[in-house]
This record gives sequence, C-alpha cells and structure tokens, in this order.
Amino acid sequence: MVINADLLEQRKKVSENRPKFKRQESWRYKRLATNWRKPKGIDNKMRLQVSGVPALVKIGYRGPKASRGLHPSGYVDNLVHNVNELLKLNKDKDAARIAHTVGKKKRLEIISKAESIGIKVLNGKKPELKTSKTEDVSSKQEQK
Repeated sequence: MVINADLLEQRKKVSENRPKFKRQESWRYKRLATNWRKPKGIDNKMRLQVSGVPALVKIGYRGPKASRGLHPSGYVDNLVHNVNELLKLNKDKDAARIAHTVGKKKRLEIISKAESIGIKVLNGKKPELKTSKTEDVSSKQEQK
C-alpha cells in the first residue's frame, strides 16, 4: 500500500527533469568515479558554467519540500532505537527504521510492538535465533 502517492509522483516528475550530475572529467579518466565532486580548478569550465559543459549541483534542482524524506513506500522514515521512540510515531504517516546499533533482544521487542500497534518497520527482519549448545546436546541424546 502506497501512501502519499501524489507527493511521490510530484517528486518523480521533478526528478525526471534533474540532470545526472557527474564529477568533472570522470568520462575522460577511468580512475575517476562518476559520483559528484565540486569542481574547484581556477580555469575550470564546469565551475565557470560554460555552455556545453555538465551542470553544477545547485539549490534550484531540489525536490518539493513536502516530499523530502519520504520512503519510496510513501511513509516518513524515522530512526528508532527503543520501544518508547516507536510509541511516538503515527501509524498512518510514519514508518520505523530500527537503528543498526540495536541488538537482537531489543530488536525483537521493537518488531513485536510495531506489529501490535500497526506501524510499518522498514528493516524488520526478525533475526535468526541460534540454539544454545546445551539444547543441541540434549536433542542429540534424545535421538540416540
């Protein structure tokens, strides 16, 4: 289910007209990646914005304010570290992303609480629980 579909559509329309910003002369040298770096040379054509040279990143290319920070599903992306932060979210607009520093135990608590409240969790895979060695030993003895 996609919410805020009109905002996502508006963001996509603006994004289609935005040029693909490339690092200067990345097309010329293999050692230079295409990801954006600001041109800083004294005689640099790109920095001087000469016609026929790729565009510079500017504030005017920014997307619509209302659609900034939206996840592709349309929900507002919120970082969550514990259950209390999860309770502050609105289930109709917000989705939770569990922080990478959260451990297994607390992650399971957050996921189960989110399911009961009805909040979407963007990275909500339940971690695989490994059985302890004592359980493995007891199960092997039972099989014999």
